[in-house]
Amino acid sequence: MYSFEIKEIPGKGRSMISTKAFAIGETIFEEEPFVSRQFSWNAAYGYKACDHCMRPLETVVENVRRLANNNALVVPLPEYDPTTPWLQQFTQCPNCKVRYCSEDCRMEALNKYHRIACMGAFHTDDTHPINALNEIWKKMHYPPETGTIMLIVRLMAMYKQSNNKEQFLQSLQSFQSLIVNTEQKIYHKMLGEHFEQQMEQLFVAFCRAFADEELAAFTNAEAFKALMGMIGTNSQGIATSPLAEWVKKVSDLPMPEGDKTKLDEYIDDIYNKVGEFAGEFLNTEGAGLYLLQSKINHSCVPNAHSTFPYSNDIVVLKAVAPIQVGEEICISYLDECQLERSRHSRQKILKENYIFVCQCPKCQSQATDPDETSEDEDDDMDMDDDDADMSD
Repeated sequence: MYSFEIKEIPGKGRSMISTKAFAIGETIFEEEPFVSRQFSWNAAYGYKACDHCMRPLETVVENVRRLANNNALVVPLPEYDPTTPWLQQFTQCPNCKVRYCSEDCRMEALNKYHRIACMGAFHTDDTHPINALNEIWKKMHYPPETGTIMLIVRLMAMYKQSNNKEQFLQSLQSFQSLIVNTEQKIYHKMLGEHFEQQMEQLFVAFCRAFADEELAAFTNAEAFKALMGMIGTNSQGIATSPLAEWVKKVSDLPMPEGDKTKLDEYIDDIYNKVGEFAGEFLNTEGAGLYLLQSKINHSCVPNAHSTFPYSNDIVVLKAVAPIQVGEEICISYLDECQLERSRHSRQKILKENYIFVCQCPKCQSQATDPDETSEDEDDDMDMDDDDADMSD
């Protein structure tokens, strides 16, 4: 039984309303995704993960050595490697060889979509229509990735394998209507400046990959755009990291102050080394669609936050502020840095990516602020500094 309800709020639409009080740090709910998938470039660059739940499939030592491009690196306290429990259960599909963290994940994938999705020996064949579609996507959407066409590919397999296709379609429609206002073109954010031409190329490749009467409802231009819009506005980013989880574990260990200082210095050094080679791309990353989590509206002063504490794709929503009975539960669609930007900058990002104008308490309190982006503010500051230098 959930401690919230979904209501329609006049002028705001669908909203999640708390039916109990939550304290800071309290879990509101946990949820497995309707569907999830690793990003295409992330997989291509060797970020090994369970094909179903996205758990990392490399030890913390392997992870650090790959990220730093240095096979001589040693990680202390290896007994706290977070991947040990599931790497002992590692398995794979006997036909296409995709990897899973456990037999449970393999069977869940098989029962949900993999009977259809399995490409057998063609899994690594670049000429296979699905691999060709993925390659077209990758050439249009270089890192940093915010979505993947492979999420739609998995949805198609789920639909074909579903025993209740009407219920499946109802679940899709709960994310977003399959009718997209083409004037808004939300899907263009996933592609680039030349999105109309790219959408056409993707659509042709998509139809080639799914030339199946059973999928005829999806292989028309409007339905495909709707699917793209759906994952563009509803998909939740997922990130897992053996290194980050190892750091959490060892940082909480009781130890002498001198040993603690040495450990902190080692962790700083490791992050510097992996940063020099891998830059910001430290995590195994992907995206998922969540039936509950997608119902939560945005606020620039959120009272809840989505976390992934189990090193997989299970999302855990936690309160980051006290929540009262009858209060709306909100998360931020923006990251921490974006939340610190001006009202105009925040609203510009939200309107471009999610097609709404934020009316949260923070935005309302800043309604009289100048309509300029944070970059404009920075430029103004730079100009002021230059003027001051000239006056000197």
